[in-house]
Amino acid sequence: MTGRAAQLAEAITLVVLDVDGVLTDGAVTYGGGEREETKSFNIKDGLGIKLLQQSGIDVAIITGRVSDAVKRRAAELGISMLVEGREDKGDALRELLAQRSLSAAHVAYMGDDLPDLSALRLAGLATCPSDAAARVLREADWVASRAGGTGAVRELSEFILQAQGKLERLYEAFE
Repeated sequence: MTGRAAQLAEAITLVVLDVDGVLTDGAVTYGGGEREETKSFNIKDGLGIKLLQQSGIDVAIITGRVSDAVKRRAAELGISMLVEGREDKGDALRELLAQRSLSAAHVAYMGDDLPDLSALRLAGLATCPSDAAARVLREADWVASRAGGTGAVRELSEFILQAQGKLERLYEAFE
């Protein structure tokens, strides 16, 4: 799986992420207000996203929910392609590809549950966290060793950048 996945990763120019169960551990905490909810994001995933962006790889988010916390996190990370409230993630990904005139072969998608299957099947590189649903795990070209919300996105970022020969140069900027 990894050798083939590394070959697929060489062509990636866009990484598309689900939120709940990928960028977060899947927990949703409600506050006192009608639409008040909180989500916890892993800071290591954020740096992984920044590394992708620094190397010329765009990042997008497609999520079935609508959340102020997700809007805020996307803005902090400079992610302008944010698609919220879309249960059919495959259709949302097709629309994103059409808007960008991009082939699916150039897209990596990371999802964790059944609503992600259509997007995973469309993407050139289908990926998921280690704690994804069994059906998703079977469909994935590459599976992170980490669970959603615990660095799985960072691991994916490093995998893609390593496959493209860009990772070491990016690390050198921190030394």
